Amino acid sequence: MGRKINKFQRRLFSLIFLLNLNSQVYAEILDKSINNHKEQFEQVAMDLWNFAELGYQENNSTARLIAELEKEGFTIKSNLAGIPTAFIAEYSNGGPVIGILGEYDALPGLAQTSSPFKEIEPNATGAGQACGHHLFGAGSAWAAVVVKEWLVENNISGTIRFYGTPAEEGGSGKVYMVREGLFDDVDIVLHWHPDDVNGANAMTNNSNKSARFTFKGISAHAAGAPELGRSALDGVESMNMMVNMMREHVPQSSRIHYVITKGGLAPNVVPDLAEVYYYVRHPKMHKVEELFQRVVKTAEGAALGTETSVTYEVMHGNYSLLPNTVLQKLVHEKLSEAGGVTYSDKENLYAKEIYKTFMSPKLEIGSQENIRPYKESHSYGSTDVGDVSWNVPTAGFRAATWVPGTAAHSWQAVASGGTSIGLKGTKMAVKTLSTTAIELFLKPELINEAKKELHQRVGKDFDYKPLLGDRLPPLDYRK
Repeated sequence: MGRKINKFQRRLFSLIFLLNLNSQVYAEILDKSINNHKEQFEQVAMDLWNFAELGYQENNSTARLIAELEKEGFTIKSNLAGIPTAFIAEYSNGGPVIGILGEYDALPGLAQTSSPFKEIEPNATGAGQACGHHLFGAGSAWAAVVVKEWLVENNISGTIRFYGTPAEEGGSGKVYMVREGLFDDVDIVLHWHPDDVNGANAMTNNSNKSARFTFKGISAHAAGAPELGRSALDGVESMNMMVNMMREHVPQSSRIHYVITKGGLAPNVVPDLAEVYYYVRHPKMHKVEELFQRVVKTAEGAALGTETSVTYEVMHGNYSLLPNTVLQKLVHEKLSEAGGVTYSDKENLYAKEIYKTFMSPKLEIGSQENIRPYKESHSYGSTDVGDVSWNVPTAGFRAATWVPGTAAHSWQAVASGGTSIGLKGTKMAVKTLSTTAIELFLKPELINEAKKELHQRVGKDFDYKPLLGDRLPPLDYRK
């Protein structure tokens, strides 16, 4: 004989049924909104891929994104923090402020077609979207539009804000925007990044500081009168030698790397000008400063020993990422609900061809359905999202937009990002961003919990001071 159900239980079961039904309807409405804008923002992504503009030179990319967001009813503020290609697009009817970050700068020297073999396509800059920022920018703008439509249709109080952030690759665009106070009134910040896997770890990474060291000497005929010259290139090479010797005596988690950007023009002329560009990384910001000062000492010692002079210009500086587990667990949940992507037969054939170009292929291709288990992790790269995360509760994720095994900053990443494989991963990212933002609007207590965690992590004595100091944005650093 079955147990009797009282009136309260009937009402409870009825409410649960209605909530489940509404959840299903809500998911269908959200999917419809995402699909309605699919063609629109996939075209934006491909336009940004073709523009392939370097940091602080993303004029066409910025104009393209602004045009689409303006068309969708967003209010635009442009030319921010002294950066012509930085902007904010906002829809607001009050309520909590949720920001979504978007990047769009390319990397130099990586112009590439979408072919699964190396096929350089010359363009105005010689650059390529080797970090997938065309997908990042277009996908985040797409998500902002979807969330805006949901706010309007459901008469929910909330503010969705798209941050157009230039020059992530070595230019620290977001740092200047943080320094300018453009994130001061934001409650939550969400971001994502193209990758060859799907994951939403509570990730930390390395803080970073870079500088160009310029040595000046005296030119002379290298054969006829070498005693009259003092080689600026000798200064650079002496500095590099000392830094390489220093590597034995730095913390294991440090990273120091450089390129010689100027080294003379003719072997028979003693170079009177030479330049080397250094990056210094470590998980802790104060350690980066310590290591950087040691690198400065090697430059000074090199100049003294070669009878040259040296000056340096700090180019950029980023804080490490500060995880927020309250937000990160929510993002992981929404990424898992969004699921991965499955390749078509055509995409499988493409993947098999590009797979042949990898040095050590080890992953099976054909599907990107798996979502990596949630965990805490550390990456040895750096991003200017770090500075945002120390000031606003921030969370992000990686979406599979490249063939498995693809390295970031490679021609293969440029190629995959210019195909339907990249666009499929972007759509998944849009759904993850949208559902995460909507959940936060529906559950403001999560916002409060995330803020509480941020305050606990940074500590009561935290005083934000950018690693790049008070310098102006280096708008010509890629010229």
